Amino acid sequence: MNLDAWNDVASQVEAMKKTNLRTLFKEDPARAGRFTVEAAGWMLDFSKNLITPKLMRKLIALAEASDVKGWIDKMFSGSKINETENRAVLHTALRCRPDRPVYVDGKNVMPGVRATLERMGAFADKVRRGHWLGFTGKRIKYIINIGIGGSDLGPCMATMALQAFSKRNIKVFFVSNVDPTHLAETLRCVKAEQTLFIVASKTFTTQETMTNAKSARDWLVSELGDEKAVARHFVAVSTNEEKVKAFGIDPENMFGFWDWVGGRYSLPSAVGLSLMISIGQKNFQKMLKGYNKMDRHFQTAQLNRNIPVILALLGILYNNGFGAQTYAVLPYSQYLSRLPAYLQQLDMESNGKSVDRSGRRVNCQTGPIVWGEPGTNGQHAFYQLLHQGTKLVPADFIGFCKTHNALGDQHDKLMANFFAQTEALAFGKTADEVRKEGVPEKLVPHKTFEGNRPTNTLLAEELTPETFGALIAMYEHKVFVQGIIWNIFSFDQWGVQLGKVLATTVLSELKEPNVPMLHHDSSTNALIRRYRATLGRRQ
Repeated sequence: MNLDAWNDVASQVEAMKKTNLRTLFKEDPARAGRFTVEAAGWMLDFSKNLITPKLMRKLIALAEASDVKGWIDKMFSGSKINETENRAVLHTALRCRPDRPVYVDGKNVMPGVRATLERMGAFADKVRRGHWLGFTGKRIKYIINIGIGGSDLGPCMATMALQAFSKRNIKVFFVSNVDPTHLAETLRCVKAEQTLFIVASKTFTTQETMTNAKSARDWLVSELGDEKAVARHFVAVSTNEEKVKAFGIDPENMFGFWDWVGGRYSLPSAVGLSLMISIGQKNFQKMLKGYNKMDRHFQTAQLNRNIPVILALLGILYNNGFGAQTYAVLPYSQYLSRLPAYLQQLDMESNGKSVDRSGRRVNCQTGPIVWGEPGTNGQHAFYQLLHQGTKLVPADFIGFCKTHNALGDQHDKLMANFFAQTEALAFGKTADEVRKEGVPEKLVPHKTFEGNRPTNTLLAEELTPETFGALIAMYEHKVFVQGIIWNIFSFDQWGVQLGKVLATTVLSELKEPNVPMLHHDSSTNALIRRYRATLGRRQ
Protein backbone atom coordinates (compact mmCIF):
# COMPACT_ATOMS: atom_id res chain seq x y z
CA MET A 1 0.00 0.00 0.00
CA ASN A 2 1.18 3.53 -0.74
CA LEU A 3 1.93 4.62 2.81
CA ASP A 4 2.07 8.38 2.17
CA ALA A 5 -1.40 8.37 0.61
CA TRP A 6 -2.70 6.02 3.29
CA ASN A 7 -1.37 8.20 6.10
CA ASP A 8 -3.46 11.07 4.71
CA VAL A 9 -6.50 8.81 4.95
CA ALA A 10 -5.57 7.60 8.43
CA SER A 11 -5.36 11.17 9.72
CA GLN A 12 -9.01 11.65 8.76
CA VAL A 13 -10.03 8.32 10.29
CA GLU A 14 -9.05 9.51 13.73
CA ALA A 15 -11.38 12.49 13.33
CA MET A 16 -14.20 10.20 12.17
CA LYS A 17 -13.92 8.14 15.34
CA LYS A 18 -14.96 11.24 17.30
CA THR A 19 -18.17 11.90 15.38
CA ASN A 20 -21.26 9.92 14.44
CA LEU A 21 -23.71 9.47 11.60
CA ARG A 22 -26.48 11.33 13.42
CA THR A 23 -24.33 14.44 13.47
CA LEU A 24 -23.11 14.04 9.90
CA PHE A 25 -26.67 13.77 8.54
CA LYS A 26 -27.85 16.71 10.66
CA GLU A 27 -25.00 18.93 9.47
CA ASP A 28 -25.50 18.05 5.78
CA PRO A 29 -29.13 17.77 4.64
CA ALA A 30 -27.91 16.88 1.11
CA ARG A 31 -25.73 14.03 2.35
CA ALA A 32 -27.81 11.20 0.85
CA GLY A 33 -27.67 12.71 -2.63
CA ARG A 34 -23.99 13.61 -2.28
CA PHE A 35 -23.09 10.00 -1.58
CA THR A 36 -25.28 8.23 -4.15
CA VAL A 37 -24.11 6.88 -7.53
CA GLU A 38 -26.00 5.00 -10.26
CA ALA A 39 -24.77 2.74 -13.06
CA ALA A 40 -25.83 -0.36 -15.03
CA GLY A 41 -29.24 -0.56 -13.37
CA TRP A 42 -27.91 -0.22 -9.83
CA MET A 43 -28.02 2.58 -7.29
CA LEU A 44 -25.40 2.69 -4.56
CA ASP A 45 -26.27 4.79 -1.52
CA PHE A 46 -23.10 4.95 0.59
CA SER A 47 -24.18 7.89 2.74
CA LYS A 48 -24.53 5.68 5.85
CA ASN A 49 -20.76 5.22 5.99
CA LEU A 50 -18.30 6.85 8.37
CA ILE A 51 -17.10 9.32 5.77
CA THR A 52 -17.02 13.00 4.93
CA PRO A 53 -16.39 14.63 1.54
CA LYS A 54 -12.84 15.36 2.69
CA LEU A 55 -12.22 11.74 3.70
CA MET A 56 -13.59 10.52 0.37
CA ARG A 57 -11.20 12.85 -1.45
CA LYS A 58 -8.34 11.33 0.53
CA LEU A 59 -9.52 7.84 -0.39
CA ILE A 60 -9.72 8.79 -4.07
CA ALA A 61 -6.19 10.18 -3.79
CA LEU A 62 -5.10 6.78 -2.41
CA ALA A 63 -6.60 5.11 -5.51
CA GLU A 64 -4.80 7.60 -7.76
CA ALA A 65 -1.49 7.09 -5.96
CA SER A 66 -1.95 3.32 -6.45
CA ASP A 67 -2.46 3.85 -10.22
CA VAL A 68 -5.87 2.20 -10.19
CA LYS A 69 -6.72 3.68 -13.61
CA GLY A 70 -3.48 2.35 -15.07
CA TRP A 71 -4.11 -1.15 -13.75
CA ILE A 72 -7.67 -1.10 -15.08
CA ASP A 73 -6.31 -0.27 -18.53
CA LYS A 74 -3.74 -3.06 -18.25
CA MET A 75 -6.39 -5.64 -17.42
CA PHE A 76 -8.76 -4.66 -20.22
CA SER A 77 -5.92 -4.49 -22.76
CA GLY A 78 -4.80 -8.08 -22.14
CA SER A 79 -1.54 -7.36 -20.34
CA LYS A 80 -0.28 -10.30 -18.32
CA ILE A 81 -1.09 -8.84 -14.93
CA ASN A 82 -1.30 -12.34 -13.40
CA GLU A 83 2.48 -12.31 -13.22
CA THR A 84 3.05 -15.39 -11.07
CA GLU A 85 1.34 -17.52 -13.74
CA ASN A 86 2.39 -15.31 -16.68
CA ARG A 87 -1.20 -14.91 -17.83
CA ALA A 88 -3.51 -12.19 -19.02
CA VAL A 89 -6.67 -11.56 -17.00
CA LEU A 90 -9.50 -11.22 -19.48
CA HIS A 91 -12.73 -12.52 -18.03
CA THR A 92 -14.11 -9.21 -19.29
CA ALA A 93 -13.63 -10.49 -22.87
CA LEU A 94 -16.25 -13.16 -22.20
CA ARG A 95 -18.93 -10.48 -22.07
CA CYS A 96 -17.41 -7.95 -24.44
CA ARG A 97 -19.28 -6.96 -27.59
CA PRO A 98 -18.11 -9.40 -30.29
CA ASP A 99 -17.27 -6.61 -32.74
CA ARG A 100 -14.70 -5.18 -30.34
CA PRO A 101 -11.35 -6.96 -30.73
CA VAL A 102 -9.50 -8.03 -27.59
CA TYR A 103 -5.91 -9.18 -28.02
CA VAL A 104 -3.76 -11.65 -26.09
CA ASP A 105 -0.23 -12.14 -27.44
CA GLY A 106 -1.25 -10.30 -30.59
CA LYS A 107 -4.26 -12.54 -31.30
CA ASN A 108 -7.87 -11.38 -31.24
CA VAL A 109 -9.64 -13.75 -28.82
CA MET A 110 -13.16 -12.59 -29.59
CA PRO A 111 -13.83 -14.98 -32.52
CA GLY A 112 -13.09 -17.90 -30.19
CA VAL A 113 -15.31 -16.46 -27.46
CA ARG A 114 -18.15 -15.97 -29.94
CA ALA A 115 -17.76 -19.48 -31.38
CA THR A 116 -17.89 -21.07 -27.92
CA LEU A 117 -21.01 -19.12 -26.96
CA GLU A 118 -22.68 -20.18 -30.22
CA ARG A 119 -21.84 -23.85 -29.58
CA MET A 120 -23.13 -23.56 -26.03
CA GLY A 121 -26.32 -21.93 -27.27
CA ALA A 122 -26.95 -24.59 -29.90
CA PHE A 123 -26.43 -27.37 -27.37
CA ALA A 124 -28.57 -25.69 -24.71
CA ASP A 125 -31.38 -25.25 -27.23
CA LYS A 126 -31.26 -28.95 -28.12
CA VAL A 127 -31.62 -29.94 -24.49
CA ARG A 128 -34.32 -27.37 -23.72
CA ARG A 129 -36.40 -28.33 -26.79
CA GLY A 130 -36.11 -32.03 -26.13
CA HIS A 131 -34.01 -32.68 -29.25
CA TRP A 132 -31.07 -34.05 -27.26
CA LEU A 133 -32.20 -37.51 -26.23
CA GLY A 134 -30.73 -39.89 -23.73
CA PHE A 135 -29.51 -43.40 -24.52
CA THR A 136 -33.01 -44.89 -24.31
CA GLY A 137 -34.56 -42.16 -26.46
CA LYS A 138 -36.07 -40.08 -23.65
CA ARG A 139 -35.64 -36.33 -23.38
CA ILE A 140 -33.43 -34.86 -20.68
CA LYS A 141 -35.23 -33.76 -17.54
CA TYR A 142 -32.34 -33.49 -15.06
CA ILE A 143 -28.98 -31.70 -15.30
CA ILE A 144 -26.22 -32.50 -12.81
CA ASN A 145 -23.23 -30.15 -12.92
CA ILE A 146 -20.15 -31.78 -11.42
CA GLY A 147 -17.40 -29.32 -10.53
CA ILE A 148 -15.82 -27.57 -7.57
CA GLY A 149 -14.73 -24.04 -6.68
CA GLY A 150 -15.38 -21.69 -9.57
CA SER A 151 -16.80 -24.54 -11.65
CA ASP A 152 -19.53 -24.99 -9.06
CA LEU A 153 -20.07 -21.85 -6.97
CA GLY A 154 -20.67 -19.56 -9.95
CA PRO A 155 -23.20 -21.60 -11.95
CA CYS A 156 -24.88 -22.88 -8.78
CA MET A 157 -25.33 -19.38 -7.37
CA ALA A 158 -26.46 -17.99 -10.73
CA THR A 159 -28.93 -20.78 -11.47
CA MET A 160 -30.60 -20.12 -8.15
CA ALA A 161 -30.45 -16.35 -8.64
CA LEU A 162 -32.16 -16.54 -12.04
CA GLN A 163 -34.60 -19.31 -11.21
CA ALA A 164 -37.49 -17.01 -12.17
CA PHE A 165 -36.23 -17.20 -15.77
CA SER A 166 -35.61 -20.95 -15.82
CA LYS A 167 -37.28 -23.70 -17.82
CA ARG A 168 -39.27 -25.32 -15.05
CA ASN A 169 -39.46 -28.81 -16.55
CA ILE A 170 -35.66 -29.14 -16.33
CA LYS A 171 -34.22 -29.57 -12.85
CA VAL A 172 -30.60 -28.51 -12.34
CA PHE A 173 -28.45 -29.95 -9.55
CA PHE A 174 -24.87 -29.21 -8.51
CA VAL A 175 -22.44 -31.69 -7.00
CA SER A 176 -19.08 -30.49 -5.72
CA ASN A 177 -18.14 -32.13 -2.43
CA VAL A 178 -16.09 -35.33 -2.64
CA ASP A 179 -18.10 -36.48 0.37
CA PRO A 180 -20.05 -39.33 -1.28
CA THR A 181 -23.23 -38.10 0.37
CA HIS A 182 -23.43 -35.12 -1.99
CA LEU A 183 -23.53 -37.26 -5.13
CA ALA A 184 -25.52 -40.11 -3.60
CA GLU A 185 -28.34 -37.88 -2.35
CA THR A 186 -28.48 -36.07 -5.71
CA LEU A 187 -28.72 -39.33 -7.65
CA ARG A 188 -31.71 -40.30 -5.53
CA CYS A 189 -33.56 -37.32 -7.03
CA VAL A 190 -33.08 -38.23 -10.71
CA LYS A 191 -33.63 -40.99 -13.25
CA ALA A 192 -30.59 -42.20 -15.18
CA GLU A 193 -32.32 -42.33 -18.57
CA GLN A 194 -33.27 -38.63 -18.30
CA THR A 195 -30.12 -37.22 -16.69
CA LEU A 196 -27.34 -35.24 -18.34
CA PHE A 197 -24.07 -34.76 -16.46
CA ILE A 198 -21.86 -31.74 -17.13
CA VAL A 199 -18.32 -32.42 -15.89
CA ALA A 200 -16.52 -29.10 -15.43
CA SER A 201 -12.75 -29.38 -15.02
CA LYS A 202 -10.32 -27.48 -17.22
CA THR A 203 -7.65 -30.18 -16.95
CA PHE A 204 -10.06 -33.06 -16.36
CA THR A 205 -7.82 -34.06 -13.47
CA THR A 206 -9.33 -32.16 -10.50
CA GLN A 207 -9.47 -34.84 -7.79
CA GLU A 208 -12.88 -34.06 -6.30
CA THR A 209 -14.56 -33.46 -9.65
CA MET A 210 -13.17 -36.51 -11.38
CA THR A 211 -13.92 -38.74 -8.38
CA ASN A 212 -17.55 -37.65 -8.48
CA ALA A 213 -17.64 -37.94 -12.27
CA LYS A 214 -16.34 -41.53 -12.24
CA SER A 215 -18.83 -42.52 -9.55
CA ALA A 216 -21.63 -40.91 -11.59
CA ARG A 217 -20.41 -42.76 -14.67
CA ASP A 218 -20.43 -46.08 -12.81
CA TRP A 219 -23.97 -45.39 -11.59
CA LEU A 220 -25.20 -44.52 -15.06
CA VAL A 221 -23.70 -47.61 -16.68
CA SER A 222 -25.10 -49.79 -13.91
CA GLU A 223 -28.56 -48.26 -14.34
CA LEU A 224 -28.64 -48.38 -18.15
CA GLY A 225 -26.52 -51.48 -18.66
CA ASP A 226 -24.27 -50.23 -21.45
CA GLU A 227 -20.98 -48.27 -21.60
CA LYS A 228 -22.20 -46.58 -24.77
CA ALA A 229 -24.76 -44.68 -22.70
CA VAL A 230 -21.98 -42.41 -21.39
CA ALA A 231 -21.76 -40.51 -24.68
CA ARG A 232 -25.43 -39.51 -24.50
CA HIS A 233 -25.44 -38.56 -20.84
CA PHE A 234 -22.11 -36.79 -20.27
CA VAL A 235 -20.61 -33.61 -21.70
CA ALA A 236 -17.43 -31.86 -20.61
CA VAL A 237 -16.29 -28.33 -19.89
CA SER A 238 -12.59 -28.87 -20.33
CA THR A 239 -9.55 -28.35 -22.53
CA ASN A 240 -8.08 -31.87 -22.15
CA GLU A 241 -9.48 -33.68 -25.18
CA GLU A 242 -7.47 -36.85 -24.58
CA LYS A 243 -8.84 -37.42 -21.09
CA VAL A 244 -12.35 -36.40 -22.15
CA LYS A 245 -12.31 -39.05 -24.89
CA ALA A 246 -10.90 -41.66 -22.52
CA PHE A 247 -13.81 -40.98 -20.17
CA GLY A 248 -16.24 -41.80 -22.98
CA ILE A 249 -17.34 -38.29 -23.95
CA ASP A 250 -17.45 -37.30 -27.61
CA PRO A 251 -15.05 -34.34 -28.14
CA GLU A 252 -17.87 -32.71 -30.11
CA ASN A 253 -19.55 -32.34 -26.74
CA MET A 254 -16.54 -30.75 -25.07
CA PHE A 255 -16.71 -27.02 -24.39
CA GLY A 256 -13.41 -25.30 -23.72
CA PHE A 257 -12.25 -22.06 -22.15
CA TRP A 258 -8.95 -20.26 -21.81
CA ASP A 259 -6.10 -19.86 -19.34
CA TRP A 260 -6.82 -16.12 -19.15
CA VAL A 261 -10.10 -16.94 -17.39
CA GLY A 262 -9.69 -17.72 -13.71
CA GLY A 263 -12.08 -20.25 -12.19
CA ARG A 264 -13.85 -17.79 -9.91
CA TYR A 265 -14.43 -15.47 -12.89
CA SER A 266 -15.55 -18.18 -15.31
CA LEU A 267 -19.35 -18.07 -15.02
CA PRO A 268 -19.77 -16.25 -18.39
CA SER A 269 -17.64 -18.93 -20.08
CA ALA A 270 -18.52 -22.55 -20.89
CA VAL A 271 -18.58 -23.10 -17.12
CA GLY A 272 -22.00 -21.45 -17.31
CA LEU A 273 -23.40 -24.17 -19.60
CA SER A 274 -25.71 -25.52 -16.88
CA LEU A 275 -27.02 -21.98 -16.33
CA MET A 276 -27.58 -21.48 -20.05
CA ILE A 277 -29.59 -24.71 -20.24
CA SER A 278 -31.67 -23.49 -17.32
CA ILE A 279 -32.42 -19.94 -18.50
CA GLY A 280 -31.81 -20.20 -22.26
CA GLN A 281 -29.24 -18.48 -24.43
CA LYS A 282 -31.26 -15.24 -24.82
CA ASN A 283 -31.33 -14.67 -21.07
CA PHE A 284 -27.69 -15.73 -20.85
CA GLN A 285 -26.86 -13.02 -23.41
CA LYS A 286 -28.83 -10.50 -21.35
CA MET A 287 -26.71 -11.46 -18.36
CA LEU A 288 -23.56 -10.85 -20.41
CA LYS A 289 -24.97 -7.46 -21.41
CA GLY A 290 -25.32 -6.57 -17.73
CA TYR A 291 -21.76 -7.66 -17.04
CA ASN A 292 -20.58 -5.53 -19.96
CA LYS A 293 -22.49 -2.44 -18.80
CA MET A 294 -20.71 -2.60 -15.44
CA ASP A 295 -17.38 -3.30 -17.19
CA ARG A 296 -17.82 -0.15 -19.28
CA HIS A 297 -18.78 1.88 -16.22
CA PHE A 298 -15.75 0.59 -14.33
CA GLN A 299 -13.43 1.33 -17.24
CA THR A 300 -14.69 4.83 -18.05
CA ALA A 301 -16.24 6.46 -14.97
CA GLN A 302 -14.29 8.93 -12.89
CA LEU A 303 -12.94 7.32 -9.73
CA ASN A 304 -15.16 9.41 -7.44
CA ARG A 305 -18.29 8.26 -9.35
CA ASN A 306 -17.16 4.68 -9.98
CA ILE A 307 -19.23 2.14 -8.03
CA PRO A 308 -16.64 -0.70 -7.81
CA VAL A 309 -13.92 1.79 -6.87
CA ILE A 310 -16.08 3.41 -4.17
CA LEU A 311 -16.99 0.00 -2.70
CA ALA A 312 -13.32 -1.01 -2.74
CA LEU A 313 -12.18 2.16 -0.99
CA LEU A 314 -14.85 1.88 1.69
CA GLY A 315 -13.79 -1.70 2.33
CA ILE A 316 -10.17 -0.60 2.72
CA LEU A 317 -11.25 2.22 5.03
CA TYR A 318 -12.85 -0.22 7.47
CA ASN A 319 -10.30 -3.01 7.09
CA ASN A 320 -7.21 -0.86 7.45
CA GLY A 321 -8.55 2.24 9.22
CA PHE A 322 -11.07 0.85 11.68
CA GLY A 323 -9.68 -2.67 12.14
CA ALA A 324 -12.77 -4.46 10.85
CA GLN A 325 -11.68 -7.95 9.81
CA THR A 326 -14.97 -9.07 8.29
CA TYR A 327 -17.78 -7.65 6.23
CA ALA A 328 -21.28 -8.98 5.65
CA VAL A 329 -23.18 -9.35 2.38
CA LEU A 330 -26.91 -9.28 3.10
CA PRO A 331 -29.12 -9.82 0.04
CA TYR A 332 -32.82 -9.22 0.68
CA SER A 333 -33.73 -11.77 -1.97
CA GLN A 334 -34.09 -15.49 -1.48
CA TYR A 335 -32.90 -15.93 -5.06
CA LEU A 336 -29.51 -14.54 -3.98
CA SER A 337 -29.12 -16.84 -0.99
CA ARG A 338 -25.91 -18.35 -2.45
CA LEU A 339 -24.35 -14.98 -3.28
CA PRO A 340 -22.39 -14.68 0.01
CA ALA A 341 -20.80 -18.11 -0.57
CA TYR A 342 -19.87 -17.11 -4.11
CA LEU A 343 -18.35 -13.84 -2.92
CA GLN A 344 -16.37 -15.68 -0.26
CA GLN A 345 -14.38 -17.40 -2.99
CA LEU A 346 -14.20 -14.33 -5.21
CA ASP A 347 -12.84 -12.14 -2.44
CA MET A 348 -10.96 -14.46 -0.10
CA GLU A 349 -9.25 -16.54 -2.79
CA SER A 350 -8.29 -13.38 -4.66
CA ASN A 351 -7.04 -11.17 -1.84
CA GLY A 352 -6.17 -13.64 0.90
CA LYS A 353 -2.48 -12.89 0.34
CA SER A 354 0.34 -11.98 2.74
CA VAL A 355 3.11 -11.11 0.26
CA ASP A 356 3.11 -8.18 -2.13
CA ARG A 357 3.83 -8.10 -5.85
CA SER A 358 7.57 -8.04 -5.11
CA GLY A 359 7.37 -11.14 -2.92
CA ARG A 360 7.81 -9.20 0.31
CA ARG A 361 5.64 -9.39 3.40
CA VAL A 362 2.73 -6.94 3.03
CA ASN A 363 2.77 -3.80 5.17
CA CYS A 364 -0.97 -3.87 5.92
CA GLN A 365 -3.98 -6.10 6.46
CA THR A 366 -5.32 -7.47 3.17
CA GLY A 367 -8.52 -9.37 2.29
CA PRO A 368 -11.39 -9.47 4.80
CA ILE A 369 -13.48 -12.45 5.85
CA VAL A 370 -16.71 -12.41 3.83
CA TRP A 371 -19.95 -13.86 5.14
CA GLY A 372 -23.69 -13.34 5.10
CA GLU A 373 -27.21 -14.70 4.75
CA PRO A 374 -30.33 -13.45 3.03
CA GLY A 375 -32.69 -11.11 4.85
CA THR A 376 -34.85 -11.44 6.78
CA ASN A 377 -33.41 -14.76 7.99
CA GLY A 378 -30.22 -13.10 9.18
CA GLN A 379 -32.17 -10.65 11.33
CA HIS A 380 -33.28 -13.55 13.52
CA ALA A 381 -29.79 -15.04 13.68
CA PHE A 382 -26.78 -12.70 13.82
CA TYR A 383 -28.07 -9.12 13.55
CA GLN A 384 -27.93 -8.89 17.34
CA LEU A 385 -24.13 -8.74 17.02
CA LEU A 386 -24.33 -6.22 14.18
CA HIS A 387 -26.45 -3.85 16.29
CA GLN A 388 -25.09 -4.26 19.80
CA GLY A 389 -21.95 -6.38 19.59
CA THR A 390 -18.40 -5.21 20.24
CA LYS A 391 -17.19 -5.77 16.68
CA LEU A 392 -17.54 -3.37 13.78
CA VAL A 393 -19.02 -5.24 10.81
CA PRO A 394 -19.55 -3.15 7.65
CA ALA A 395 -22.36 -4.58 5.52
CA ASP A 396 -23.73 -4.44 1.99
CA PHE A 397 -27.53 -4.53 1.82
CA ILE A 398 -28.80 -5.66 -1.60
CA GLY A 399 -32.44 -5.27 -2.57
CA PHE A 400 -34.97 -4.90 -5.39
CA CYS A 401 -38.01 -2.66 -5.76
CA LYS A 402 -40.04 -5.30 -7.57
CA THR A 403 -40.58 -9.00 -6.87
CA HIS A 404 -41.19 -11.91 -9.24
CA ASN A 405 -43.56 -13.47 -6.71
CA ALA A 406 -46.30 -11.13 -5.54
CA LEU A 407 -47.97 -12.68 -2.49
CA GLY A 408 -50.08 -10.16 -0.61
CA ASP A 409 -47.87 -7.53 1.02
CA GLN A 410 -44.91 -9.85 1.64
CA HIS A 411 -42.49 -7.94 -0.57
CA ASP A 412 -43.43 -4.69 1.14
CA LYS A 413 -42.66 -6.30 4.48
CA LEU A 414 -39.34 -7.60 3.18
CA MET A 415 -38.30 -4.17 1.91
CA ALA A 416 -39.58 -2.42 5.03
CA ASN A 417 -37.06 -4.51 6.96
CA PHE A 418 -34.41 -3.77 4.33
CA PHE A 419 -34.72 -0.01 4.74
CA ALA A 420 -35.28 -0.12 8.49
CA GLN A 421 -32.17 -2.15 9.24
CA THR A 422 -29.74 0.29 7.62
CA GLU A 423 -31.47 3.16 9.44
CA ALA A 424 -31.26 1.36 12.78
CA LEU A 425 -27.63 0.40 12.26
CA ALA A 426 -26.68 3.94 11.32
CA PHE A 427 -28.56 5.93 13.95
CA GLY A 428 -29.39 3.51 16.74
CA LYS A 429 -31.37 4.64 19.76
CA THR A 430 -29.93 6.78 22.55
CA ALA A 431 -30.39 6.17 26.26
CA ASP A 432 -32.54 9.30 26.51
CA GLU A 433 -34.81 8.04 23.73
CA VAL A 434 -35.17 4.75 25.54
CA ARG A 435 -36.04 6.53 28.83
CA LYS A 436 -38.69 8.61 27.11
CA GLU A 437 -40.43 5.36 26.19
CA GLY A 438 -40.87 4.64 29.89
CA VAL A 439 -38.33 1.83 30.03
CA PRO A 440 -37.16 1.04 33.63
CA GLU A 441 -33.71 2.49 34.28
CA LYS A 442 -32.11 -0.90 34.87
CA LEU A 443 -33.13 -1.94 31.35
CA VAL A 444 -31.99 1.25 29.62
CA PRO A 445 -28.42 0.04 28.87
CA HIS A 446 -29.78 -3.17 27.38
CA LYS A 447 -32.17 -1.35 25.06
CA THR A 448 -29.74 1.36 23.94
CA PHE A 449 -28.27 1.08 20.45
CA GLU A 450 -25.02 2.93 19.75
CA GLY A 451 -25.62 3.14 16.00
CA ASN A 452 -22.73 4.33 13.85
CA ARG A 453 -22.60 0.92 12.17
CA PRO A 454 -21.72 1.47 8.48
CA THR A 455 -23.72 0.04 5.57
CA ASN A 456 -23.96 0.31 1.80
CA THR A 457 -27.36 0.09 0.14
CA LEU A 458 -27.40 -1.45 -3.35
CA LEU A 459 -30.84 -1.14 -4.92
CA ALA A 460 -32.10 -2.18 -8.38
CA GLU A 461 -35.55 -2.11 -9.91
CA GLU A 462 -35.76 -5.88 -10.32
CA LEU A 463 -33.57 -8.98 -10.29
CA THR A 464 -33.11 -9.78 -13.98
CA PRO A 465 -30.33 -11.47 -15.94
CA GLU A 466 -29.01 -8.00 -16.79
CA THR A 467 -28.97 -6.54 -13.28
CA PHE A 468 -27.58 -9.84 -11.98
CA GLY A 469 -24.66 -9.74 -14.44
CA ALA A 470 -23.92 -6.14 -13.49
CA LEU A 471 -23.95 -7.03 -9.79
CA ILE A 472 -21.40 -9.81 -10.20
CA ALA A 473 -19.13 -7.64 -12.35
CA MET A 474 -19.39 -4.92 -9.70
CA TYR A 475 -17.98 -7.22 -7.04
CA GLU A 476 -15.32 -8.64 -9.37
CA HIS A 477 -13.97 -5.17 -10.02
CA LYS A 478 -14.24 -4.13 -6.38
CA VAL A 479 -11.99 -7.03 -5.38
CA PHE A 480 -9.53 -6.17 -8.17
CA VAL A 481 -9.23 -2.55 -7.02
CA GLN A 482 -8.57 -3.59 -3.45
CA GLY A 483 -5.79 -5.92 -4.63
CA ILE A 484 -4.21 -3.03 -6.55
CA ILE A 485 -4.22 -0.75 -3.52
CA TRP A 486 -2.87 -3.49 -1.25
CA ASN A 487 -0.16 -4.15 -3.89
CA ILE A 488 -0.93 -7.87 -4.15
CA PHE A 489 -1.72 -10.24 -7.01
CA SER A 490 -5.45 -10.98 -6.99
CA PHE A 491 -5.57 -13.55 -9.79
CA ASP A 492 -3.50 -16.48 -8.53
CA GLN A 493 -4.34 -18.87 -5.70
CA TRP A 494 -1.21 -20.76 -4.71
CA GLY A 495 -2.56 -21.13 -1.19
CA VAL A 496 -4.92 -23.92 -2.24
CA GLN A 497 -2.12 -26.17 -3.50
CA LEU A 498 -0.31 -27.39 -0.37
CA GLY A 499 -3.32 -29.13 1.14
CA LYS A 500 -3.99 -30.88 -2.17
CA VAL A 501 -0.44 -32.20 -2.36
CA LEU A 502 -0.47 -33.48 1.22
CA ALA A 503 -3.89 -35.07 0.72
CA THR A 504 -2.49 -37.24 -2.09
CA THR A 505 0.12 -38.66 0.28
CA VAL A 506 -2.37 -39.17 3.11
CA LEU A 507 -4.84 -40.90 0.78
CA SER A 508 -2.35 -43.62 -0.06
CA GLU A 509 -1.67 -44.08 3.64
CA LEU A 510 -5.37 -44.42 4.41
CA LYS A 511 -6.04 -46.98 1.69
CA GLU A 512 -2.99 -49.23 1.56
CA PRO A 513 -2.75 -52.00 4.19
CA ASN A 514 1.07 -52.15 4.17
CA VAL A 515 1.99 -48.50 4.45
CA PRO A 516 5.52 -47.87 5.72
CA MET A 517 6.09 -45.81 8.83
CA LEU A 518 4.12 -42.57 8.88
CA HIS A 519 6.24 -39.43 8.64
CA HIS A 520 3.80 -36.67 9.60
CA ASP A 521 3.63 -34.78 12.87
CA SER A 522 2.47 -36.71 15.93
CA SER A 523 -1.08 -35.33 15.72
CA THR A 524 -1.58 -36.25 12.05
CA ASN A 525 -0.01 -39.69 12.55
CA ALA A 526 -2.33 -40.41 15.47
CA LEU A 527 -5.40 -39.30 13.52
CA ILE A 528 -4.51 -41.49 10.53
CA ARG A 529 -3.96 -44.50 12.81
CA ARG A 530 -7.29 -43.93 14.54
CA TYR A 531 -9.11 -43.72 11.20
CA ARG A 532 -7.48 -46.94 9.96
CA ALA A 533 -8.19 -48.74 13.23
CA THR A 534 -11.86 -47.72 13.08
CA LEU A 535 -12.11 -49.25 9.60
CA GLY A 536 -10.20 -52.38 10.58
CA ARG A 537 -7.12 -51.56 8.51
CA ARG A 538 -3.60 -52.59 9.55
CA GLN A 539 -1.73 -50.13 11.78
